[in-house]
Amino acid sequence: MLETSARLLRLLALLQTPREWRGTELATRLDVSPRTVRNDIERLRTLGYPVHATRGSSGGYRLEAGANVPPLLLDDDEAVAVAVGLRTAAGGSITGIEETSLRALAKLERVLPSRLRHRLNALTTYTTAVPRDDRGPTVNADVLTTLVTAARDHEILRFDYRAHDGEQSRRITEPHRVVTWGRRWYLLAWDVEREDWRTYRVDRMTPKIPTGPRFTPREIPGGDAAAHVSRGVSSAAWRHRASVVVHAPAAKVTERLSPAVGVVEAIDEHTCVLHTGADTVEVLAVYLGLLGAPFEVTDPPELVAHVRELASRYAAATPSGKNEVGT
Repeated sequence: MLETSARLLRLLALLQTPREWRGTELATRLDVSPRTVRNDIERLRTLGYPVHATRGSSGGYRLEAGANVPPLLLDDDEAVAVAVGLRTAAGGSITGIEETSLRALAKLERVLPSRLRHRLNALTTYTTAVPRDDRGPTVNADVLTTLVTAARDHEILRFDYRAHDGEQSRRITEPHRVVTWGRRWYLLAWDVEREDWRTYRVDRMTPKIPTGPRFTPREIPGGDAAAHVSRGVSSAAWRHRASVVVHAPAAKVTERLSPAVGVVEAIDEHTCVLHTGADTVEVLAVYLGLLGAPFEVTDPPELVAHVRELASRYAAATPSGKNEVGT
């Protein structure tokens, strides 16, 4: 039989599993009587753990959210996963949580047993992150919290918005979902004044507080927020956009490209169109180089000129090309 303190920790670990436990189940797991389980439940409540009990033959115990954050019990894999997540968050695309993440990570590392510290140190020592591109967009944690809270509570959200061409506007929206795509975050919302769905870059938004009044949620087109945002971003949210005819089946092109590149639309069984976009034509050209199939690009003019320049440069970089360039 487990000693009282060890048994309480074991009981707490069981209750932190997101399910309801019958008293007899807990008694069997802990090798004690149901009466002892009831006494241990009361001890946990005295320590501040909100253990809810449901009466009846189908009733049981479960741990609910309380006013304060109680100590958590994590198994080995959970502890390492949390530590890796905190370390990643400290250098991610969300500003305002770096210091908080590092403080939480320091607290976690301080109490990890040596075997887990060795695993975490191995992950830290033998993995190297590509330095973050400081030119890339970042979003503020408070702004994200405002957006998801308004979406959860179905409250009208007003904000100032800066378009990709620098134009400023004030928007009134019904926020529905926040979608993350690579390093970028987007808000999918119904624009009240334009009476249509819109996708907004979160790093270009300045929310107005307070939010409200409440609205009745609408059906997201197609029922898939991520798919709708990917289509909208490919067609509208970038500084440079292109629709490229690719002489290959749509399924083949989709396999070669990340969903973040754009949307592939089939024309027939041998041809498709890639709707894509980027902030620079150089990035667009990289996407085209990944196609692995013949393609035709007719716009924008900046992309056409850049592809021609690349073709000339690549031709000159090969032995046969060098012989042909001067002829």
